[in-house]
Amino acid sequence: MITTQRIKKITIAAMIAGVSALSVASFTGVLITDKAAAAAVTKDKDNQALTTLNSFYKLALKGQFPGGMKGLTLGTSTRQDVQDQIGKAEAPGKDADAFDVYHAEMGHPGYAISYKLNKIREMRYFGTNIERQNNIGGITQNMLYKAWGMPNSAKTIHNGKLTQKKIVYNRGDYQLSFIFNSTTELDHINLTHK
Repeated sequence: MITTQRIKKITIAAMIAGVSALSVASFTGVLITDKAAAAAVTKDKDNQALTTLNSFYKLALKGQFPGGMKGLTLGTSTRQDVQDQIGKAEAPGKDADAFDVYHAEMGHPGYAISYKLNKIREMRYFGTNIERQNNIGGITQNMLYKAWGMPNSAKTIHNGKLTQKKIVYNRGDYQLSFIFNSTTELDHINLTHK
């Protein structure tokens, strides 16, 4: 009887040890898989943000933005050209210095455009609201410096109560300005003449 009880105890202990070992192995495997998946997602978002960043580089030499604004040029394209390509602004400017604002909706980026003598004077790119991290929301100052090198200028600006950093790259006859709310939060991108 003593041996039967010992065998039962040993069997129960072995079963508990086996279940515990399987649980730990399974749990650890899930953690490793989750960590690997999270790293892959982060790398994918970084790659998409870098692709977005680099899409501005060459087009800025022509005074243009990528995406829905491609082909519309500072100083050349008119308000009517813009409306023909992307529609009428949801929030049109009220005076000569105001911007026509196109809100970001359903994965489409937001823009703000100002005009001088009916030609585009400045374009602003606000990126998308949905999956923003895959767009300009994933662009950091560190990423910008690594991809494009040191800027032509950088300064602190004040926009109401908000303190921002304006990082400027000269691209031919144009300036591409990155307006950051913090080192990791890009608010928008401006394109202007030098």
